[in-house]
Amino acid sequence: MDPGQFDLIIFDCDGVLVDSELLSCQCLSDELSESGISLTLAQALELFLGRSTSAITRHYRELGHAMLVDFPSRLKSRVLMAFEKALHPVSDVDMILSGLRAPFCVASSSDIDRVALSLDVTGLRTHFGDRIYTAQMVRHGKPAPDLFLYAAEQMGAKPARTLVIEDSPSGVQAGKAAGMTVWGFAGGSHYRGRDGQAILSGAGADRVFARMIDFWKDA
Repeated sequence: MDPGQFDLIIFDCDGVLVDSELLSCQCLSDELSESGISLTLAQALELFLGRSTSAITRHYRELGHAMLVDFPSRLKSRVLMAFEKALHPVSDVDMILSGLRAPFCVASSSDIDRVALSLDVTGLRTHFGDRIYTAQMVRHGKPAPDLFLYAAEQMGAKPARTLVIEDSPSGVQAGKAAGMTVWGFAGGSHYRGRDGQAILSGAGADRVFARMIDFWKDA
């Protein structure tokens, strides 16, 4: 595949730029436990990978759970503390970003504070500047296409000439719904022991790769 066919590359943040999914899902499990809701790490990955906090809250309210009003802020604080202590960038992503010729940005289901901290802690912020778009900026989060369409519009790119890099089924579905090419990335620690190829291909990814160093290999 010719890299020049893309006018824009959109990166998800969690699980693509930073290896954060296990950390954030463990935080979710722990926070829900304090609210009397049992959720294993495996269940968190299965149900909420790539989903926003508002989607999580809505899920449990629809099941009849009385979610605390401060659940989002409590979860956010727990996640930010975990990130400050233990977050790392995905291997080789800094090198890949440094070598890209096409414009690129971030589009994440996480809120702007979490994305900014993730990029700052891992030293990746200089690659993106203010080209950060989050679910807070649109009406419907992933798997709806709104966020990716908004990011492409802000970056002045057509969806058909936009490449999305995603690690979650909901993110893959959002990119495909937006009419974009989507590559699934299965190199995060949350895919150890899980068939990322099958999961992301099943969601509709045009290609799946497991090492960032292979970004353009066989593309």
